[in-house]
Amino acid sequence: MAETLWQRQLREGLAEMQLSLSDEQQQKLLAFLALLNKWNKAYNLTAVRNEGEMVSRQLLDSLSILPWITTDQLLDVGAGGGLPGIPLAIVFPEKRFTLLDSNGKKTRFLNQCVLELGLDNVEVIHGRAEDCRPEQPFSQISSRAFTALDNLVGWCGGLLANGGSFLAMKGQYPDDEVAALPAGWQVSSSHSLKVPGAGGERHLLIVARAEQSR
Repeated sequence: MAETLWQRQLREGLAEMQLSLSDEQQQKLLAFLALLNKWNKAYNLTAVRNEGEMVSRQLLDSLSILPWITTDQLLDVGAGGGLPGIPLAIVFPEKRFTLLDSNGKKTRFLNQCVLELGLDNVEVIHGRAEDCRPEQPFSQISSRAFTALDNLVGWCGGLLANGGSFLAMKGQYPDDEVAALPAGWQVSSSHSLKVPGAGGERHLLIVARAEQSR
């Protein structure tokens, strides 16, 4: 069988990012993308409509933060169409992922993904971050195109464990958002992300509680 455009883009993108994934993982990533593309027509899950851009802007973009995933249990807030949570869960089957979104259509889509892709390591929660009451706080919380940093720490700070950090995915470096962070929070590091095939800037900001002065 001839290689499809998505298969080629994923294979070449992973090679450029120096990521080695099994055939099964690559197939699951592409199956997820097909679901996202199908449901997007009715549910408006993502603004990316051009099928030629989906591998880069959705799969590879999500996988660009892999080196900074250090926890065994990650919360993805404003999970929307499952980015980056679903691709990360496919790559890390041994880790647990909780996907939180307040939009019922989006959580229905996420539950369908979990079912069809057999993702036993994913839990989907329909609700607002402010109302979420997990059994224990999370050491890492990811967010992609969810909200400004001050809202992120305000709404989700209570879900973050002591010593934990937010993994905030942004486009251009958000100087205004960083300046607006409330007292007690800081950007502990920032990283320019290289996403094969994607135009424009991409950044990952690690946001954590400021260390208490002794």
